[in-house]
Amino acid sequence: MSTLYGNLCDDYFVNMNLNTEMALPSGRETVLNFFERVQKTYPSMRNFYTRENGDFILEEDKDQEQHRWISIEPRRICSGCVNPTSVETAMEQHMLVLQLVPYMLSVSPLDCEALDFMIGFDFAYRGNHDEIVSEVFGGGPLCSALKDIPSALPLNFEPSMTIALEESCRRQARLLVETRTSAYQVRRGDFQEEPISIYFTVRQYGSLPPETTYEQILLELQEESDEILRDYVIDRVVRPLAQAIDAR
Repeated sequence: MSTLYGNLCDDYFVNMNLNTEMALPSGRETVLNFFERVQKTYPSMRNFYTRENGDFILEEDKDQEQHRWISIEPRRICSGCVNPTSVETAMEQHMLVLQLVPYMLSVSPLDCEALDFMIGFDFAYRGNHDEIVSEVFGGGPLCSALKDIPSALPLNFEPSMTIALEESCRRQARLLVETRTSAYQVRRGDFQEEPISIYFTVRQYGSLPPETTYEQILLELQEESDEILRDYVIDRVVRPLAQAIDAR
């Protein structure tokens, strides 16, 4: 596991999502040829199946601590690595997918609705997720207005913020904390050990500029993500949550 991110959480993942304006090919030969080409580079990706909603999935065994997966949805191509040894290892997989899609799935740079680079962090926690997240990130008058009510119990607190990274707003970054505690669990005081997730995504909207490739844009997104994570997110968001969970 990457020493950079793996030591901060229980699991981390590095994903790429390419959202298209037009529907992607779903023919048997096209889909299988694409996944077979991916499998030549990653032979351990041998689990292929179709979900009820029509998504096509190729993945490694999920019982491994580190595993890869790729999906083709009606208008989205996703590539993910769970606990890669480094971000660069995950990027090699994502780059391969982006190199193949123009030729094997007929996805041109004009067909881009949005391209995402996302890093996520999972923290296993048995307890009220919303309570601990509100304790760590719930400062300020908006949250305290309700938290200070006697006997109040947090039921939903998932802070999220999106920012524009340049004037056109075509490149954006989003930070989201996701909890998984239900009202039923809070009422009974019976909590399962489930992950609290932090997602940080840098997204490029719209068709690519002329003479630009998906690989070039993804590299830019990754570099921008690395900088923001290093300078702002890790020490102000990821570490405080990890420390609060460890303190429990």
